[in-house]
Amino acid sequence: MQNLNTSTAIATPERPTHEELWLLGQAPLQKYLDFADDLCAESPEAIRPALIREWGAANLYYEELARTEAGVADHLDCAALPAAMMPLAAQVCASSQYRRTFNSLPTRIAMVELGRMVVCQNHVTRSFVDELKAQLGPHPDPQALFRFCFPPDEVRAPVHIREAGSKRFVFRSESTDFRFHEPVLLRPDQLNDYRASGTVAGVVGLVVGYSANILNAVCDDDSGRLVLNNGYHRTCALLELGITHAPCVIQTVSSRDELDLVAKSIVATDPGYFFNAPRPPLMRDFADPRIRKVLRIKKISRMIEVSYDVRDYFIEE
Repeated sequence: MQNLNTSTAIATPERPTHEELWLLGQAPLQKYLDFADDLCAESPEAIRPALIREWGAANLYYEELARTEAGVADHLDCAALPAAMMPLAAQVCASSQYRRTFNSLPTRIAMVELGRMVVCQNHVTRSFVDELKAQLGPHPDPQALFRFCFPPDEVRAPVHIREAGSKRFVFRSESTDFRFHEPVLLRPDQLNDYRASGTVAGVVGLVVGYSANILNAVCDDDSGRLVLNNGYHRTCALLELGITHAPCVIQTVSSRDELDLVAKSIVATDPGYFFNAPRPPLMRDFADPRIRKVLRIKKISRMIEVSYDVRDYFIEE
């Protein structure tokens, strides 16, 4: 029997990966290192010293920017929508998604300057940004640009659903926007194509899907700064295409209590950093090689498991 050559490497299939763009030097270093440990395709131990050095260099660079670009994020350029976008904006404002998503504070839709928007999200997926650029193209007309920032209500990534037990269901999607929405009570007349085995009194639905995915930002009433709330990949794509202004929903807050209603938790927890720091991280930083880092990470999917319980008993009236 022929002996196998033990020096020959056993071929193993490579796991799919993609590139992630990270902004260095701002959020806690440990958060960045934890991300690399969990998802980086390369050995975390091998690259950890380099990650720490690069983070420190970016932090020093931000200190330099705080001196040379102090106040750069204040009073962004916001203008009225062009006439060609007005009918589309009216349709969006009349939609249930818009009314339910932006029902806390008065809002407006304006053309905003993208590069100087403050960011609270540290990373974006390179491949998704490239897909969005190809989808839009370099010279969109006003209607195409508006629909890019306010996409229609449609499934944006395939969703795989399976029954994982008698009372458990698992939903899987590659989109990071995939989420659990809410439990909802439905009337029998709201069901389509359901063949009941008896008279239906009511239906409890556990809703899984995507967010409204509308480009939107929170504006500080005092400084005029805009912190981007949703639409990071699209904003990166627009800037890389050379598009400097785009339509965006603006929610203006005048107090800390209002901020708690509409901003992401990281912003609501430390508003002084995002709205008052001399030079916070900006959208244009994703294109600065002294600040950003390209990491090759494992491809992951988001899983949402939904389960329910039923109890049947008598009570005295």
